[in-house]
Amino acid sequence: MSMSYQPWHHGNITRSKAEDLLSKAARDGSFLLRDSESIQGAYALCVLYQNCVYTYRILPNEERKLSIQASEGVPIQFFSVLADLVEMYYSPNMGLATHLQFPVQKEEEPEEEADPVKYPPQLPPPGTSQEGHQPMAVKKPMEGSHRALADTYLQRLQHIDMSNLPEEHHKSIQEYFHTSLCLDAEQAQNGNPNLPHLKKLTMGICKQLNSEISRTLPSLEAIQRLLDQKLSPGIGRLRSQAKTAVYEWAGNDGGHRRSLIPPITFEVKSELLGLTTKMFLKVDVESGKIYFKKCKDGPEDKYFVHNKILQLVKSQKVAKLVIVVETEKEKTQRKEFVFDDTKKREGFCQLLQQMKNKHSDKPEPDMITLFVGTWNMGNASPPQSIASWFQCKGQGKTRDDTADHIPHDIYVIGTQEDPLGEKEWTDTLKSALRGTTNISFKQIATQTLWNIRIVVLAKPEHENRISHIFSDSVKTGIANALGNKGAVGVSFMFNGTSFGFVNSHLTSGSEKKTRRNQNYVSILRFLNLGDKKLNPFDITHRFTHLFWLGDLNYRIELPTTEAESIVTKIKQQQYQELLCRDQLTIERAEEKVFLHYDEEEITFAPTYRFERDTRERYVYTKAKATGTKYNLPSWCDRVLWKSYPLVHVFCQSYGCTNDIMTSDHSPVFSTFEVGVASQFVSKHDPNSVSQGGIKFMNCVATLMTKSKTKFFIEYHSSCLEKFVKSSEGENQDHSDGSIKVRFGNQVELVPIISDPEYLLDQHILLCVKSTDCDESYGESCVALRAAESSYTEFHVTLTHHGERTGTLTGGVQLRTSAGKQTEKLYDFIKVERDDSGASKGKGLDHINKLALPADITNPSYMGVGYKSGGVADRGWSYSMPPRSGSGGGGGVVGFGGRDQTHGNISPKKTVYDHSAVRSPTGKAIDNVGEDGKPAEMFDNPLYGSMGKGGARSRGSKDQPVPQCSKDHLIPPDPIFSFTKPSDQDPDRPPVPTPRNRSYTCSETKPPCSAPTASALAAFPSQTYTKNPVKPSRSEGGMVLMTNRPPLPMKSRPGQADATPTKPRDYRDSSELPSKLRPPARPIQPLPKDALHETTQPPKMGRSVK
Repeated sequence: MSMSYQPWHHGNITRSKAEDLLSKAARDGSFLLRDSESIQGAYALCVLYQNCVYTYRILPNEERKLSIQASEGVPIQFFSVLADLVEMYYSPNMGLATHLQFPVQKEEEPEEEADPVKYPPQLPPPGTSQEGHQPMAVKKPMEGSHRALADTYLQRLQHIDMSNLPEEHHKSIQEYFHTSLCLDAEQAQNGNPNLPHLKKLTMGICKQLNSEISRTLPSLEAIQRLLDQKLSPGIGRLRSQAKTAVYEWAGNDGGHRRSLIPPITFEVKSELLGLTTKMFLKVDVESGKIYFKKCKDGPEDKYFVHNKILQLVKSQKVAKLVIVVETEKEKTQRKEFVFDDTKKREGFCQLLQQMKNKHSDKPEPDMITLFVGTWNMGNASPPQSIASWFQCKGQGKTRDDTADHIPHDIYVIGTQEDPLGEKEWTDTLKSALRGTTNISFKQIATQTLWNIRIVVLAKPEHENRISHIFSDSVKTGIANALGNKGAVGVSFMFNGTSFGFVNSHLTSGSEKKTRRNQNYVSILRFLNLGDKKLNPFDITHRFTHLFWLGDLNYRIELPTTEAESIVTKIKQQQYQELLCRDQLTIERAEEKVFLHYDEEEITFAPTYRFERDTRERYVYTKAKATGTKYNLPSWCDRVLWKSYPLVHVFCQSYGCTNDIMTSDHSPVFSTFEVGVASQFVSKHDPNSVSQGGIKFMNCVATLMTKSKTKFFIEYHSSCLEKFVKSSEGENQDHSDGSIKVRFGNQVELVPIISDPEYLLDQHILLCVKSTDCDESYGESCVALRAAESSYTEFHVTLTHHGERTGTLTGGVQLRTSAGKQTEKLYDFIKVERDDSGASKGKGLDHINKLALPADITNPSYMGVGYKSGGVADRGWSYSMPPRSGSGGGGGVVGFGGRDQTHGNISPKKTVYDHSAVRSPTGKAIDNVGEDGKPAEMFDNPLYGSMGKGGARSRGSKDQPVPQCSKDHLIPPDPIFSFTKPSDQDPDRPPVPTPRNRSYTCSETKPPCSAPTASALAAFPSQTYTKNPVKPSRSEGGMVLMTNRPPLPMKSRPGQADATPTKPRDYRDSSELPSKLRPPARPIQPLPKDALHETTQPPKMGRSVK
C-alpha cells in the first residue's frame, strides 16, 4: 500500500531490531511500525510498556482499509492510511497495552559510497573544452555521466570504418548512440539490465540473419554427423555451434563407448612379516576390478571384483589404507598398504567409490559428488582453457592427478562481474566440461542479476532425478535498488533431498564489513527459493544442503602500512596468521554472520587482488579521485555450506587455480560428496505395515525477547501430510530479559511412511511462533535419525533471519515399522585412529593384544568443521545411546573426518554439556563419581566449560577421563508408554523413563566376551592415559551412533535374548555379515554374558547436573 514517508514507519526491519530500538527508547508508550513478517501487505505495531514489547497486527481488508487487532470488546475501526490509524491510537483506552505517545525515529544509516556501475570505460570526449561542459554541470550528475558516455562512443564511432555496412544499418547505429544510449544507461542505473533499445537495434540488424542461420545450420549439422572431420575454417564459429548442437543431441552415449576413466596404477608399500615390499594396485573402474601386482608390468591374475571389496579403512596419522576383501571361503581378509601421501590415497579411495557406484545394483544413488566454484571475472573474457578450475588444480586442498577423470554429478558455477551473455558463458562451461569428462552436461538452471550469475549443470542420467527447480535474485546495491551487488540463487530436489545454492557479490571496501553483514541478512530474508510451504523458515532451514558461494568481499583487517608484510607472509605461506585477521572469520566467531555454516580449512593464498595476467604480484593500491585506495590481499572468494543434522557431507577439495589470470581474482573450487535420499517407494503392503509415530515431549524454549505474548510450536516436514501446531506454552520470565516457555503437552506426528529406510533420513523443522501476530521467534531442525533406537533428548539453537534467538530443548521418540536401512555407499570408507604407545587400562589387555585401533568413526552423517575460525557451535546436540558393542561404556563416540593429515579434521576431545541434563527420573544427579569425589566434566563448545575449577580451555590436553558407571539404565519402552512426569523440576519436565547414557563406560571389564571394533569405539585415542579424544568442530556437542541397525539395549526381565545388531564393519571380523544377520528393529537386548549387570543398581559416573 502506497503511503507518504512517516518517521515511525521502519519498513522491513526485523522483529528483533524493532525490539532493540524500543528498548533503547526505554519509555512507556514508545512505538514504531514495521512490515509484517508473516503476511504480505500487513503491518505490525510495536509498543513498549513496562519494559515489555506488545505487538499488534494491522491488516488490510478487501477494500484495502486498515484495521488493528487490539483487545476484545473494542470496536474495530478502519482507516484508509496508516497516519490516520496512528493518530487515532494516540488516544487512551483504545485496546492497546498503553496509548501511543513517543514515536521511535528511524536510525540514520551512513551514506554508502557508490561503487562505480560497470559501464564501458568513460573517457572524456577528446577536443571538448571546459566551457563545453559548464552547461552540463547544471543538470543532474547522473544525466551528465550518461551524456559523457554517449559522447565517448560517438567519438569512437568516427574512427571506425563503416563504409562496407548497409546504409540502413549505418543509420540505425548512429541513431542509437545519438539518442537511445542515454535511455538505456538510465534504465540500467535503475536496475533494468535488459538494455531494450540496444536489443531493438541488434534485432533490426539481425533480421535477415535469423532466417539464414535456420536455413544453413541443419545442413552443417547433417554433415557433422556424417563426417567427423574439420569443416572449412571460414565457418569456424558456425562449425562450433553445429558441433555443440550435435553433442546436445547425441548426449553422452558416444562418450561411454570408450572408457571414461582409464585404468590407473598406484605404487604402494606392503608389510609382511616385518619386511616392506613394493606393490602395485591397478584400479579398473570400467571393468569393476582391482588388481594386486608385484611389479608394474606383471601378470594380472590376482584381482578382486567390486562386490568382493567390502570396506576401506583409512588411518589418520599416516597414509595407510586397509582394504577388506572377501575370499573364496566366505572369510574376510585385511590387506594393508601405505601410499606415498594422503592425497594419493584419497585419489585411490575416490576411484574405488566411483567403481562401487558404477557397478551398484541399486536403482538410485545414495551419494553424489558436487563441484561448487566461484570466480569474479573482473569484466574480462575467460582464457581459452579453464580446465584446471574443474579439475581442482592449483593451491590448497586439491585433487590428486589420478582423480582427474572422475566426473562430478553436479557442477554449480557462480560468477561475478561476468561480461558474457548467458548462452555464451553456458556454452563455454559445457565445452570445458566435455573436454575434461567426455560428457555433455545438461543445463539445469541459470539465473543472472546484472553481472552476477549462477549456472547449474548435471550429468544427463540425473536429469529426471532433478525436480522442483526454482531461481531468484536479490539486489543489495545502493538503497537495495541496484543489482551491481546482490545475490542469485537456485534450488531443486534431487530425488528426496533438497539443495540450495546462493551466489552473492557483497559490498566492497575493507571498512564496510557491517554493510556486508546487512547484505547477508537481506539475502536470507528475501531470496525466495525452495518449498513455498516452508514460509516461516528462511533459506538456512529450507534445504538439506545449502551452499553459499561468491565474492563475499570480506578483507584482512590490518593497517594499510602492513601491506608489504602481508605479501611477505603470503610468500612464506603463513596463512594462519592472516586468517586470524580475516573479517569473515572474526564476524562468524562473533555470530554476526553465517551462523552455524561450515567452511573447509583455507590452505591457499588470498585470491584478491592480483595484477592481471600474472599470479606473482598483488596490486593493493588503486588511484581514485578521492586519493589512494588500498585493497589488501584478501580471501574475498569463498564457499560455505550448511546441512541438516546427521546427514553425510564431506569436503573433498577447497582451493584456487594458479593458471587462470585474466581477472584480478583467482577462481575458487570446492568439491563435496553428499548423501542423498531416494524417492521412497515401499515394498510392503500399506495395510500390513504398522503405523509410524514421531513423539515430541518435554519441550522448553528459552527466547531472547521482551515481547509480551504467548507462543506455540509448529512442526513441518516432508514426511508429514501437513504441518502440526502445538498448544500454547506456559511463559516464565527470567531476570536476564529472556522468556522461558514450557510446552507441557506431548505432540505426536504421524508420518506418511513408517518404513525406517525412509523415516530415518527425514528431519523435522520446528518454528516457535507468537499467537498475537503469527510471526516466528526462532527456527531449528531435529534429525529423526537421532531417535533411531530409543527416546533421545535434543538441545538445538533457535535462529531467525540469521540471528541466534534462543534455544529449544526436549525429547523425541520414533516408532517405525519393522526393518532397517540398507547400507550406504558412504559407509564403504571408515577411519581409524592409530594408537601407538597407549598404556593399557584395567581389564583391557586382550583388546590391546589384538593391536586394533580405536574406531573414531565411519564418516557418514558428519560435517567437516570450520577450522580457520575456530567456530565449534553447530546449533544442535543430541544425547543418544552408545554404539552397539560399546558395552557399559559407550564412551563418547564422535564422528571424525576422513584425513586429519590432509587438512580436514583436527582431533579434539569429546564434548558434552551436562548443565541442563537431568536424571531419567527428573531428579538432578549429584556430581559425584564412584570414588565419592566430584567427577570431571568434558567441555562443550556449545555451552562453555562445565568444570568447577573455572573455565578450561578447549585445547587443554590434560583433562582426565571422567569416572564411569558399570551399568546401563533401562531403555524406554519402544511403543510410546511413558511414566508419569515428576513435579520436582519447576523449569523443565522430567525425562519419561531411564535410558542409556552415552557418556558412561565400564571400568571393570568389558561386557562382551569377544572384542569388536564398535566396542573399541568406547576407548578413543590416549584413553588409557585418560586423555579423551575431542571430535571435530562438526560434532561439537553431539553423540553419534552408526547409521544402520539399531543399538543393542539391556534386556528387561522376561525379555527373550537376541543377538545384538552390529553395523557393517569388517575391521575386526573374519566372518561375513550375512552370518550375523540381526533380528528386526527396534529394540535388542545385550548378549547373555552382559545380562548379569542389569541386576546391579544403576550408577552414573559423573554429574549431569
